[in-house]
Amino acid sequence: MSDWKKICKKLLFLPVWLICVLAVVSTVALVAVFVNNLSMHPIAYIVYVASAYALAVLCIYLAGVLPGYYRTSKKKIYDHPLGNRYMTDAAFKAKVSLYCSFGVNVAYSVFKLIAGIIYSSFWWGAIAVYYIILSGIRFLLLRYMRGEEQDMTSELKSFRLCGILLVPLNLSLTGIVFQMVRQNKADIYPEVIIIASAVYTFYAVAVSIVELIKYRKYKSPVLSASKVIRFAAALVSLLSLETAMLACYGEDGLFRRVMTATTGAGVCILVLAMSSYMIIYSCRELNKRSI
Repeated sequence: MSDWKKICKKLLFLPVWLICVLAVVSTVALVAVFVNNLSMHPIAYIVYVASAYALAVLCIYLAGVLPGYYRTSKKKIYDHPLGNRYMTDAAFKAKVSLYCSFGVNVAYSVFKLIAGIIYSSFWWGAIAVYYIILSGIRFLLLRYMRGEEQDMTSELKSFRLCGILLVPLNLSLTGIVFQMVRQNKADIYPEVIIIASAVYTFYAVAVSIVELIKYRKYKSPVLSASKVIRFAAALVSLLSLETAMLACYGEDGLFRRVMTATTGAGVCILVLAMSSYMIIYSCRELNKRSI
């Protein structure tokens, strides 16, 4: 039994240089198999087994070293004054995270706008403008997060203003969706553009849902409003991704029209419901404070 343990240990716990070589070689071999359409060739099965082994070895190595790197990195963060504040001050951490995500959203808006211009797409151009306006509202909200100079009444007023601004913006989105459904025009984009959009969309939807729940505990209307805006942007991103995929993968005109109309209506109704809730909730809370 001990001999088998020694053999397994030697097979699974390899030197770092050998793990790197295995990872590179297996990756190149996999790419060669798929590029040359050899997925059913006998050599391909050897490549699959070798790649699985390389992945297993790499995961075992990372599982052993990453916890140590994590502890060391965490200690260094705590030792730095700014890092210590980030780790211990919940409000500061929330604000930093929000500004980082705001930067990602702006970058994606610019990406959409450039793609819309390059491929002469009214749809992506309009969606990019929608994102930029949402990002602008979010930036203004973040400037008014409650601090020493900001009270809850002011935050509620900002929360209400955000809900009010979302209503005409949502009406413009409804008009854009209606125009797309009426024209039933499909703009086709390269797959790399669609893949990049898909990666961002899945990231945006997942993070926006998590943060909608997570940041409720801070009881900050402005913070909640910024999360609602991010969720609205993620929903529109889903709609945009759907239209691009339907056009790219050749769905017929009727199916594309039905899907665009259904998803577009769902997104517009959900955004309208969120904006209505923001207005009603903030007005009710402000009335309570004025009594």
